[in-house]
Amino acid sequence: MTFIENLFGVIGDLTWGWSLIPILVVLGIFITALTGFVQLQFFRRMFRVLSSKNQSGDPNAISARAALLVSVGGRVGGGNIAGVAVAITLGGPGAVFWMWAIALVGMATSLVECSLAQLYKRREPDGTFRGGPARSIIHGLGAEYKWLAVLYAICLIAAFAIGFNAFQGNTVAGAAQESLGIDRMWSGLLLTVIAGFIVFGGIRRIAKAADIVVPVMAVAYLLMAIIIILINITELPGVLYSIVMNAFGLEQAVGGGMGAALAQGLRRGLFSNEAGLGSAPNVAATADVRHPISQGITQSFSVFIDTIVICSCTAFVILLGDVYTPGAEAIDGVVLTQQSLVSHLGEWTQYFLTFILLLFAFSSIIYNYYLGENALTVISEHPLAINALRAIVMGIVFLGAVAPGATAVFFFSDPMMGILALVNLIAIMMLLPTCLRILKDFREQLRAGVERPVLDPEKFPDLDIDRTAWTGKVSDETARA
Repeated sequence: MTFIENLFGVIGDLTWGWSLIPILVVLGIFITALTGFVQLQFFRRMFRVLSSKNQSGDPNAISARAALLVSVGGRVGGGNIAGVAVAITLGGPGAVFWMWAIALVGMATSLVECSLAQLYKRREPDGTFRGGPARSIIHGLGAEYKWLAVLYAICLIAAFAIGFNAFQGNTVAGAAQESLGIDRMWSGLLLTVIAGFIVFGGIRRIAKAADIVVPVMAVAYLLMAIIIILINITELPGVLYSIVMNAFGLEQAVGGGMGAALAQGLRRGLFSNEAGLGSAPNVAATADVRHPISQGITQSFSVFIDTIVICSCTAFVILLGDVYTPGAEAIDGVVLTQQSLVSHLGEWTQYFLTFILLLFAFSSIIYNYYLGENALTVISEHPLAINALRAIVMGIVFLGAVAPGATAVFFFSDPMMGILALVNLIAIMMLLPTCLRILKDFREQLRAGVERPVLDPEKFPDLDIDRTAWTGKVSDETARA
């Protein structure tokens, strides 16, 4: 067992410690330049997906907005609350600036990987779509690369569906026990039953659940942060000044100065928004849209919501309070955020934060499950295999909730995510010319006066595209992103 732990430790060091973060940053800058700063060009267009007019006229279709909310529910989690606090503690206020910077770059990376997932998606017998990096590899790079797709799928199942869901169950049960005094057994059982009801309903039920849960949790947390900012509005310019000065080492809040701020900001930002890690494209491919770039733009918006909006809320809550002391001994991230809330608005906020954490964890569980299911279909589409995965995931969630020490068994999660991220980045680099072709097609249609461009598969006869997925007959209400 020690040998296995050491082996995964080496894998984690080789991915997250040496290669992934630099590659993600450099590739993101490279993609931003090649696409002509696509995330800025289409920034205003991103907000169209929020309109109620973008709901599909077909109640069985997954709209662009539904796919967005599922992916936001997955991206937004404990990292937005605890992770930001850790970044500020270890890297100082300047870490926030670098989180913003990596999010801006990551928006372009996310647009590319999610557009490719849409391009190579396949229509299922029930009318839904499946896609993601694994299918992009198979249909974009060729059948001879299926082994790479299978490796990606195995890593995705191990990291997200199994490993991370154990930690989410642990988070929910721990928060309920500490704040509300509810025994882990009962909170774990309730979470397992509710999550099981959702995931056994497939992607349609997952999307409907996300359509309710994600807006509630995001808006509630955002409103509380806005109240705190307004209460301390006179101090906000000083906080922004401190963030910028610390980011470039002109002020030093912690040892390491600019280096610490840069390292912590990039690491926490990438962990939070998942741009380039190959997870969100699995959900992006489910949307019924007119053009692959449309959903790429929508998923780029998901990165913006996660980091620029939600993470910034946590950062301002901490930096506008009097609990955080630069250079002081590090405390648990959730505790720092919780104490900062209490200092602003009173004791009741610790219960509010527990409620938000519950919603964050629940949305992440159903998101992580779907990633696992979608990956499993690359290996086997037999209904028994899918139902077995559902049962296993529910058992893992319950185990993580009632036996917190058991989560140590899932030490392989981060290293496996590192491998799948590297596989995804290889696919992005090899398929980037294809994405640039469909991006050019999208822009040409806009310049020709087409308000909502439509993909015509006949323009790309050399690509292995599922023609039935691109009929051009998407309802007018679907995906105006």
